[in-house]
Amino acid sequence: MGLLGRGAFSLVMEERIVEYVRALFAPEDEVLVGIRARHEKDGLPLIFISPEEAKIITVLLAAVGARRVLEVGTLGGYSGVWIARSLPPGGVLVTIERDPAHAQVALEAFAAAGVADRVDLRVGEARDVLATLQPPFDAVFLDADKPPLGDYFHEAMRLLRRGGLLLCDNAFIHGRVVDAGDAEPDVEGVRTLNRLAASDRRLVSAIVPVRDGLTIGVKVGD
Repeated sequence: MGLLGRGAFSLVMEERIVEYVRALFAPEDEVLVGIRARHEKDGLPLIFISPEEAKIITVLLAAVGARRVLEVGTLGGYSGVWIARSLPPGGVLVTIERDPAHAQVALEAFAAAGVADRVDLRVGEARDVLATLQPPFDAVFLDADKPPLGDYFHEAMRLLRRGGLLLCDNAFIHGRVVDAGDAEPDVEGVRTLNRLAASDRRLVSAIVPVRDGLTIGVKVGD
């Protein structure tokens, strides 16, 4: 029986496997560890993409030759550091954060990681900032508040070039997407995003079952 037939591997990797992948492919350096520690120290939300998820994102960015990337939801800069480090010379990450205090923490993280020169941080409500942006972007990563994800999806599709990459974290929202009785706004927002990604004929899409799920899609049509 292949690994996908084993229950322990069907959705979430066993911790020993996670540790193996993390150590070999996605080790954290002092800057990344420091960002997580800063969150704890300053009382920022302890919500990060996992190192292995971050590495998958950087591989996908390399696969599409991403140079101009949009991130919706900066928080303290953890995922932004991974993304910015992966960009080629001349690449830029435009990242949106609505909380000025979080944005300041992120700016310090980008400086510590040596990527401040390739990050354009916009402070404001995502809907407002998105409306000011012009295409093309090579990739869009949605990792912000969940209820408006449907709106963010449509903006992402407007901004992406053909061949561009759509990414969205928390595709399973801790398993709640399959609970028919859970109609909380966060859950409904994720369901909406997943339905749109699955049904939009302009996208070839899937969910990578890493940690809390990563929705991915490549824009193949206008």
